[in-house]
Amino acid sequence: MKQRTEQNWDGVLAIWKPAGWTSHDVVAKARGLLRERRIGHTGTLDPAVTGVLPLCIGRSTRFVEYLQELPKTYRATLRFGIATDTEDLSGNVIEQKDASFLTGPMMIESALSFIGEIDQIPPMVSAVKVNGQRLYDLARQGITVERSSRRVRIYEIDILNVVEGEAPELTFSVTCSKGTYIRTLCVDIGRKLGVPAVMSELVRTESAGIKQEHCVTLEQIPVLLEQGVLKEKLLVPDALLTTIPAATAAYPESLHALQGKRIGAASLQPPPGNAGLLKLYRSDGVFLGLFSVDESRETVRPVKVFHTSEGQLSDSQSD
Repeated sequence: MKQRTEQNWDGVLAIWKPAGWTSHDVVAKARGLLRERRIGHTGTLDPAVTGVLPLCIGRSTRFVEYLQELPKTYRATLRFGIATDTEDLSGNVIEQKDASFLTGPMMIESALSFIGEIDQIPPMVSAVKVNGQRLYDLARQGITVERSSRRVRIYEIDILNVVEGEAPELTFSVTCSKGTYIRTLCVDIGRKLGVPAVMSELVRTESAGIKQEHCVTLEQIPVLLEQGVLKEKLLVPDALLTTIPAATAAYPESLHALQGKRIGAASLQPPPGNAGLLKLYRSDGVFLGLFSVDESRETVRPVKVFHTSEGQLSDSQSD
């Protein structure tokens, strides 16, 4: 994976989030260590959950909205026969039922049946807002409200381990879209089998193509800073946007692009095949920014332009 070695704080620093920390806690800690206010994460992790938490730093905070839309992968363990009010083991037990009749094939079949587009009802412990209030705030007050279901996508489920017996468990890896609640997926897998279920463990193993081997821990940051090598850990944000096609603009179109002007799509290499977002580069490989291809595929307009002359990333309002 391509890395950035610039001397300014600009890039994506992947953190392996420890248990007991909120995503905001990690951001606050990083701000203090790096003495950089412009830091944002690309997807909240619950305090009990560990795993990949990408931090966009400096000018790269402009990429947060795009990186957080990319699929994420988790390793989850669910326990059958028990339900809690939080859908994980941190909550109060609200139901218990014998699940010892479950066989490995039954558990696997139920889990794999959720691949594809599914509807989920956000749990009461989520950050979703209802009438201006976050669900987890209402849950702390003992209030339960009606929630609308949401459509999410499960791209892939790989079964990692199956435990049969009096306390059956299923461990699996799941790749899913933004907004998927794995604890709710665990509950729904059990519900399909007619038994209560709860998420007992969760680790985010990948986000925006970033895996554990690309991460550093919070404890490593001061050491790497002292050694002067932390910047070598910064990842290039545009390289992580693998779902957005790329094209190259030669002079003078590349200059016009940096000036916030529309440019002809036919002048690009390769010419865009579809309407939508496009990563645009100069002929020498310099990233110019994110552009939008119109429906006719005749012109592209700037969305976020990287001004190499000014060394800053800006939103362009030019038409």
